[in-house]
Amino acid sequence: MSGRALVVGVTGISGGNLAAKLLADGWQVSGLCRRPDELDPRITPLTADLEDGDAVAAAIGGTEPTHVFFTTWSRRGTEAENCDVNGRMLQNLLDATGSEGSVEHVALVTGLKHYLGPFEAYAKAQPDTPFSEEQPRLPYENFYYVQEDILFAAADRDGFTWSVHRPHTLIGWALGNAMNMGVTLAVYAAICRETGSPFHFPGSREQWEAVTDVTDARLLADHLVWAATTPVAANEALNIVNGDVFRWRRLWPRLAKALGVEPLGFEGEPAPLEQQMVHAADIWPQIVERYDLQDIPVETLASWWHTDADLGRTIETFTDMGRSRRLGFYGVRDTETSFTDLFERLRAERIVP
Repeated sequence: MSGRALVVGVTGISGGNLAAKLLADGWQVSGLCRRPDELDPRITPLTADLEDGDAVAAAIGGTEPTHVFFTTWSRRGTEAENCDVNGRMLQNLLDATGSEGSVEHVALVTGLKHYLGPFEAYAKAQPDTPFSEEQPRLPYENFYYVQEDILFAAADRDGFTWSVHRPHTLIGWALGNAMNMGVTLAVYAAICRETGSPFHFPGSREQWEAVTDVTDARLLADHLVWAATTPVAANEALNIVNGDVFRWRRLWPRLAKALGVEPLGFEGEPAPLEQQMVHAADIWPQIVERYDLQDIPVETLASWWHTDADLGRTIETFTDMGRSRRLGFYGVRDTETSFTDLFERLRAERIVP
C-alpha cells in the first residue's frame, strides 16, 4: 500500500529516514520543514514555522495527504514551555490537515521519556523494566502526554486512525539533529584520535553495567509505515527498539575499534562529554582542514548534552516489543551494525575522517 505522505520534520533523523523509506516504497512525499535545502528532489518541499497556524495552513493547502507523520519537536527551557510549544505545533498541523479532509492516518513519534519523565524530572521515578505500553503516565508535566491528548481529540473530530511510536535513543543518518548519539560519538572519536586522548565512556556506572537498547532510525521508518498501513495496528501506542539488548561495557570497546580509538571504560565517576569536549570548537576546524572534510561546525554535528543525558542515567532502561510483535511487526536490527553502518556513511560523506 502507498499513498500521499506528509512528513513533518523531514530533515530530522526520524523524518529523513522515514522519507527515504516512503520514496523507496513508491509513496508521494511532501516534507514540511524550516530549511528545505538539499531535500531529495522527489520530495515536495513545504516551508512553515509550526508555531504559526496561518503559515502551516498556507503551506499545507492543496496537498491532500492521506497519511501524516509528525516527527519533530522543539526544546524549551522548562517542561511547561515544552508542553505549550510542542502542543501548539501539533495542534496547528492537525487543524491544517483536518481541513483537507483527506487524512486517513496520523502517526506521532515521541520516545521513552514517556516512561522516564521530562528532562527536569528525568528518572525521578523508577518505572519497571522492560518498559511496556500498558504502564500508566508519570505524575509530571510531559509534552508527550499533551501531544497524545491533542492527537486523540483530533482523531475523534476528523475520523482518522492514529499511532504513537516510542523509540529509544535513535541511531542513524542525520546532520544537525539534537538527538543523534551515533554522530556525536563519531565526532568525539575523531577528536580523541586527533588529540591522542582515550575514548572515555562519559556516563554513569549504572549505564555502563545495565542492560539497555537503542533504535535504528531505519527500523523506526519501517515501523511507522507498517503501523500506518496495517489495520490491526490502528489506534495503538507502540514501543520500537532494535530487538536486541546490550551492555555498554561490552559494546564500548567494539565501537572504539570501529572508530580507530583506544577505549577507556567507566572509572568510578562520570566523565561528561560537555566537560571533555569544552575545546571541541577550536579543535574541529583543524580536523576538517587536515582531512578535507565538509566544513560543518562541530556544534551542528555533535550533541554533547543529549548523549550525556542518555549515558548518564542512573536507572536501567530497556523496552518491551511484545505489543508490536503480537500485531505482526517482526523487524529487528543488530545494534552494533546500526552504529557501524552510520560510521561508514559518515566517512563516505566526508563528515568524519
